[in-house]
Amino acid sequence: MLIKDALSIIILTHNEEKNIEACLKSISALNCSVFLVDSGSTDATLSIAEKYKVHISHHPFQNYGQQRNWALQNLPINTPWVLNMDADHRMTEELSKEIEQIFSNTIAESINGFLISRRTIFLGKWIKYGGHYPVYHAILFRRGFGYCEDKLYDQHFVVEGQCATIKSDMIDTLTDSLNSFTERHNRWATLEAEDQISAYSKNNKEELVQAKFTGNAQQRRRFSKSIYEKFPLFVRPFVYFIIRYFFKLGFLDGKTGLVFHFLQGFWFRFLVDAKIYELKSKRNTI
Repeated sequence: MLIKDALSIIILTHNEEKNIEACLKSISALNCSVFLVDSGSTDATLSIAEKYKVHISHHPFQNYGQQRNWALQNLPINTPWVLNMDADHRMTEELSKEIEQIFSNTIAESINGFLISRRTIFLGKWIKYGGHYPVYHAILFRRGFGYCEDKLYDQHFVVEGQCATIKSDMIDTLTDSLNSFTERHNRWATLEAEDQISAYSKNNKEELVQAKFTGNAQQRRRFSKSIYEKFPLFVRPFVYFIIRYFFKLGFLDGKTGLVFHFLQGFWFRFLVDAKIYELKSKRNTI
């Protein structure tokens, strides 16, 4: 099957004029349908996207999971497979070729999705250590067999059925400055805190990626997070950072890695705990 008949790509945008062109260029070699879902951009995002052969739709943003699921359920996609990207993602040449190779052959009926690892780029440096690479996400799946978790933060795609693993990476340009990094993670810390104390996380786990020690890479990562969440508040960020930076060799990422692992692996986690403490204090449940 020709890839243009097999695969469509969905990209979410909101004021992504700095990213969208590089993203669209990176997927141009695949020559497949691209659907852009915008949530009210006021910069040049849409005018840049219009230079490419993309289908542009508009939908107000509530949260990432709901936006993803709206796109999967409402876009006029007529291919059997979908790939989900963000504007700050870049498809490597190796990944593009591997996807073409996959769709040039017959895919087993038992395979409903593919796990792809993200290569995190922080302040221009690839973060290779500290357990941060490889990190797999089920962003490519058969249409109708996958959906995004309805969580406020750290959402993953859930695939009904078996997933195979793709060897090549998707590039994730995490930030262009420390200001944007800390601002975004402050917002995300609020969402993660609300998720961790919400009734959803306690009562609707059947709708999430299952935490399995013996499962696929995505399930094993969720299992590790479930263990982390059992540790006491304010203790777990210290434990996590020590394991990540020293035992998982995060220090090998150099000075840029120190900044990343400390901010993302300690400061952000501690901020989440502080916000959980604040929320519980307001609800008189401590």
